[in-house]
Amino acid sequence: MMTLLEKFNRTLISRVLCIVTLTAAAVVIYKYKAHYTSNFKDVTIDSQVLNENRKVFIRLPSNFEPKKRYSLIIRTDGNFNLAQWDSVMAELPAQQDTILVSIPNQFWTDTRNRDLVPPYARQDVNTQPRPANENAPEIFGQADKFLTFIDSELLPYLESHYNLTNNRILSGYSAGGSFVLYTMSTKPWLFNGYFAFSPAAWYDDMTVVTEFNQFLLERKAQQASTQSLFLYLTVGGDEHPLMLSAFNLLQEKLTMNASNISWYSKVNKGLNHSTNPIHSVRPALAVYNSQ
Repeated sequence: MMTLLEKFNRTLISRVLCIVTLTAAAVVIYKYKAHYTSNFKDVTIDSQVLNENRKVFIRLPSNFEPKKRYSLIIRTDGNFNLAQWDSVMAELPAQQDTILVSIPNQFWTDTRNRDLVPPYARQDVNTQPRPANENAPEIFGQADKFLTFIDSELLPYLESHYNLTNNRILSGYSAGGSFVLYTMSTKPWLFNGYFAFSPAAWYDDMTVVTEFNQFLLERKAQQASTQSLFLYLTVGGDEHPLMLSAFNLLQEKLTMNASNISWYSKVNKGLNHSTNPIHSVRPALAVYNSQ
């Protein structure tokens, strides 16, 4: 027969397990809302290219009119820094005619490095050692597929639902910054503006820089036959030395070989890898709009 103490212990254990379960569920719900929902229009696209459903957050101007034509900004990393984008765009007159589309990373599966790291930069995707289960080749280096998703599925969806101009920007941070450089160098015609905040161009012994410079050289050889492009680069002054080295090398290559590219670069003193993209949004849009 169960003693009073045993009954008490069993009840206590049950309550503790219940509290732990509820807490864990609350944490998951909080993270889901924080990273996979927005205050804007959330749309899910059934991607045949990626073989998965992909959500996008669509921010329409406050004075949106269906028949009016709008510029477009597409950015990676979904909810990261989205509040800053919303605040800045609400204040800048030039952005009242712009639709912002943010692509969040998948919630239940770690797909960020898979989607954003270029296929030619598949080694050492972090400055710190990763566990073996986070370093498998299949979970990173498939930016070509993600770009195909944007090109053949996301953009057609947006064009079928909104009246868009050809004024289009792609923005990304860190791995997303390397994705911006990859997109610019492989399908430059998709966007006319490119923002790369703290781009992780140091991947695989600066392979991202090497490939981007090859694009610059080929473009330079074509001279005036190419579309005019805009590139905005920033890095935090307190970032990892690898980030700063890659940034300096990018500046060097652009100075030597950029052709028909209006570009601007800045080292934001006192900012680190997390704070630099937050402080880069406003000046990036301001410089782009002044062109």
